[in-house]
Amino acid sequence: MLDIHPEVAAAATEVHFFDWDENYAKGLEWYRELMPYSYPHQITIEKTPGYFTSPLAPARIRAMNSSIRLLLILRDPAERVISDYTQVYFNRLENHKPVQAIEDMLVRNGALNTRYKAIQRSLYDVHMRNWLLHFPLEQIHIVDGDTLIRDPLPELQKVERFLDLPPRIVASNFYFNQTKGFYCIRSDGRERCLHESKGRPHPPVNNTVLQQLRSYFRQHNRNFYRLVGRSFNWH
Repeated sequence: MLDIHPEVAAAATEVHFFDWDENYAKGLEWYRELMPYSYPHQITIEKTPGYFTSPLAPARIRAMNSSIRLLLILRDPAERVISDYTQVYFNRLENHKPVQAIEDMLVRNGALNTRYKAIQRSLYDVHMRNWLLHFPLEQIHIVDGDTLIRDPLPELQKVERFLDLPPRIVASNFYFNQTKGFYCIRSDGRERCLHESKGRPHPPVNNTVLQQLRSYFRQHNRNFYRLVGRSFNWH
């Protein structure tokens, strides 16, 4: 979404330079070549969600640029787990691979399967502690992902201020797509929505299992709130 700002140049795809060893070994020049051309007044950005959960990414990024500004988009961790499952589920269906019900992934031997990768990735306090070893909180702006979905403009205006960008993103840049059920972008006479792999309807989840999941995250969420000095409307 941020690439609609005229002073932002965004990489076209997830780069996975700082979290994949095989890419990091190729060196910074390889990384720079993947960045878009930009003017001196523009900010260059790239988005790779895997950086947040990578044990090595914070130190590697700091080694490149200790004053870099970081954007982190987070949503309710329980919803994030279900979203992760949904994406994998549809990918497996499209590739004619067998799928499992979400309850079978979340529960093992009658207890919550806390080793499930989607749950591990959603322990925000664990990952944030690692980032705060390498960067001060002032260099990390947290975008409320749930609010971003419901009402994107205020969240993006906060990002503009964090990056010291002139205010250029306005309400007319967004319109609600009734068919898809979320906001799409309008810019420079063009309209675009999220990729079809995004925004898919989540499967229904057994309520007991869902409550187990939310209960497991509750203390981790409190820990995260203390780390970042703010709270979120997560279950």
